[in-house]
Amino acid sequence: MILTTLFLQASPSEGFGGMMLPMLALLVVFYLFMILPQNRKRKKEKKFITELKKGSKVVTSSGIHGKLVDINDKDTTVTIETGAGKIKFEQAAISVELSKKYTTVPAKK
Repeated sequence: MILTTLFLQASPSEGFGGMMLPMLALLVVFYLFMILPQNRKRKKEKKFITELKKGSKVVTSSGIHGKLVDINDKDTTVTIETGAGKIKFEQAAISVELSKKYTTVPAKK
């Protein structure tokens, strides 16, 4: 809203320099609210994937629960043991690690 009023207030006599400040402000806002959070999220997901260990209880993005049996770093796959058997997934398909995410909560009296 404010940026549009700045664009409308810039007169043609100001030329290119008068329009430069609002454009620069728009780019800064775009960077702060769009690009920076995506970069943070990508780094957090990469850290999560690299910290996975054998024996961790995990949930995949498709909702399959299981325990990590094997982690293959060469082709970025993992083997998950479920009740139905062992299944091979991409590391990126793991969305939650249950052993860290949830802890037991004492019952309220």
